[in-house]
Amino acid sequence: MKDETVKQPTCEQVMDIIPEPFVIVDRDYRIIAANSHYRRCYAEEDQEIIGRHCYEISHHSHQPCSRHGETCPLESVFENNAPLQVMHIHRDRDDNEEYVQINAAPLLDASGKVLYMGEQLSHLNARVSSQTLLVGRSQPLLHMMSLLHRVAPTQTTVLLQGESGTGKECVSEYLHHFSSRSSGPFVVVDCGTLGESLIESELFGHEKGAFTGASSRKIGLFEAANGGTLFIDEIGEMPLGLQTKLLRVLETGTIRRLGGTDYRHVDVRILAATNRDLRGLVEAGDFREDLYYRLSAFPVHIPPLRERKDDIPALAEHFLSNLLEDGDRHLPLSPDVIQALLEYDYPGNVRELRNIIERAAILACDEPMGVDHLVFERPWEGRPDSGPDPEPVTAGLLHRRRGRLTDEAIVAALERHAGHRGQAASELGVSERTLYRHLRRLRIS
Repeated sequence: MKDETVKQPTCEQVMDIIPEPFVIVDRDYRIIAANSHYRRCYAEEDQEIIGRHCYEISHHSHQPCSRHGETCPLESVFENNAPLQVMHIHRDRDDNEEYVQINAAPLLDASGKVLYMGEQLSHLNARVSSQTLLVGRSQPLLHMMSLLHRVAPTQTTVLLQGESGTGKECVSEYLHHFSSRSSGPFVVVDCGTLGESLIESELFGHEKGAFTGASSRKIGLFEAANGGTLFIDEIGEMPLGLQTKLLRVLETGTIRRLGGTDYRHVDVRILAATNRDLRGLVEAGDFREDLYYRLSAFPVHIPPLRERKDDIPALAEHFLSNLLEDGDRHLPLSPDVIQALLEYDYPGNVRELRNIIERAAILACDEPMGVDHLVFERPWEGRPDSGPDPEPVTAGLLHRRRGRLTDEAIVAALERHAGHRGQAASELGVSERTLYRHLRRLRIS
């Protein structure tokens, strides 16, 4: 009799159905199974990854990611027996850095004990312009980016909350870039710079003759943003009368131009931002409670720069690189300059850091940038008492602050890491770009 036994699919065949990289890891960080997508992204040709540590493959490191300040999905899953979503920076098979959103979940045995962790990775390293790039890799920034990538594909209204100068417009543009509306317009209106009548006309437009000086019809920003995103900055400055009209737009998706009689449908996602306490404004009667709840469906806190000091060197180099008159000539920044930048507390946040760097580049002119070129508005002790303590400086940054980045230190770090530039840069507390500049100067291949 013919044997008609159906051959069961292997674990790898089942995992290959998952359209993104997927890996199963045991308690000891060892990979026990991986689908073909994961292998294509992270394994060199003919490299066997089963039995290797996950941090070796995805981070090119000899230590778990928790040792470098990241939240380790495996440690969290085994400790809490619960799924986890987190943003990480991985390295692909060509040693390029990439942002990934990790969805990790426990795989249980018959008694409910965590046996393995399953981890699915979504790549987020789509090419973005310098205007939409969020620079840094500190834990507060990665946590915020993880939230942004969860809400970006939805149509949910997002309320960005943070101090002045933290980069709320940059965050909103980042959200738009990773949304399904990225091919549509991105339109900005700042309520803090316009009077009540101007805000209404800017947002809703007007018909010819609607008021004195309205000599022609004008399309408002809601209509201009149709099919895309409208970012309303300083929403706390919006007058109460306009708050009612904004609430109607959120509830009905329709607007009416000033002086007009008919309502027009608009397909617009609204992102709002404020540096004020909207809850306090509601209690004071200066902000509509119903509008507050519509806007705060998904609040995102943007951390001040004093809570993400690990990002200061990368931000400073980013601002220098984008200066019109060859800011690159001031790179790499000296350890003394980095130390001075790290010791300041930035009441004006990222905007203040950018101004300090641009001013220093002008003062330095053709000279190497030095500490004397840095002009700070306030002393370091000027941090608001109500603010949290600064984020502890990482070991790498402390290493850099102890002395100059010497040729000997670079060579020694490269030897310790078998020529791996990323790991050497991490130990030295510099970016790979900075290390590469030193290497190019030293003519080290």
